[in-house]
Amino acid sequence: MEITNIPHFFKNKKVFITGHSGFKGSWLAKTLDMFGAKVFGYSLKPDLEFNHFDLIEFNKNGVFSDLSNFDKLSLSIKNFKPEIVFHLAAQPLVIQSYLNPIGTYKTNVIGTLNLLEAMKDVDSIKSAVIITTDKVYKNLEKETFYKETDVLGGFDMYSSSKACCEILTESFRNSFFNIDSYGKNHNLLISTARAGNVIGGGDWAKNRLIPDLVNSAVNGKTVEIRNPSSVRPWQHVLDCISGYLLLGATLYNSKIKNSGSWNFSPNKDEIFDVETISNLSKDSWIDIDYKVLNTDKKFHEANLLMLDNKKAQNELGWKPKWDTKYSVLKTIEWYKNFYISKKIKTESDITDYFNL
Repeated sequence: MEITNIPHFFKNKKVFITGHSGFKGSWLAKTLDMFGAKVFGYSLKPDLEFNHFDLIEFNKNGVFSDLSNFDKLSLSIKNFKPEIVFHLAAQPLVIQSYLNPIGTYKTNVIGTLNLLEAMKDVDSIKSAVIITTDKVYKNLEKETFYKETDVLGGFDMYSSSKACCEILTESFRNSFFNIDSYGKNHNLLISTARAGNVIGGGDWAKNRLIPDLVNSAVNGKTVEIRNPSSVRPWQHVLDCISGYLLLGATLYNSKIKNSGSWNFSPNKDEIFDVETISNLSKDSWIDIDYKVLNTDKKFHEANLLMLDNKKAQNELGWKPKWDTKYSVLKTIEWYKNFYISKKIKTESDITDYFNL
């Protein structure tokens, strides 16, 4: 069955989300709530003064707990009996992974293994999407767009932990939910999703470009920009979410060939460096002020990273809806509304994106 209406598909579906209190997770949970899905979240409590989860209104059904608490995680899934699972809980920051590599691996790798193990005996689950990152590839920093079949790697501890999640998920699928036995011994299809540098309102994480730029506007300070020539696949959070939802829906509808890895990224002509994104942000909010920090890097971060999204376009029928310039505009508008007008634009952005 072809998926032609994502909001309609998810109405009344039972969806389990890990990391629902995080930036992407809260956008996903709010979107599904607006679609009429029955959502249950599992994550840590937000630890920032400003955070998207606390600002938005939706049915916040779920628990606050760590992925390392296997018994609680397993019991939560068994009691809720979800049909679809989206796994977003993670330690998501590169620099933090240098400062706490053990904690990063415990959360990202062992946490993912705990989730997969917890799903084993829950027959209601038909579809699971494990979210990783664009940084899972062995990045040679050449003028190439990485495909899903390219070699995995990861220079820093965050990237390598997410590459491990990709390998782990494939191994777990082969061992316990092999597609050759689908419909005979089990009814669960599992995929991984890799997205680029995700932007959107409500992100206040440290050492991220647009949150830092926004802080400069709000506090009247000049922010120092690292790596101005670094190239990334910048995309709005709703473009990522639309890909995750479409993938989860097709797996639910028994599309066996969709069980695997997927890139959700901007088109090849929509790749910009850090300084360009900074200028686009300043164009949208004149109070933003930045300067380039000309110092040696304390921690290694990739200078060039680009993804190929042809597989998602050709086989899923997904494509990015908002180009990078418009995504930056929508993101900065969200923050301006929050700080100046005291309004939250999340619901209107979702309505606009999905034509609700």
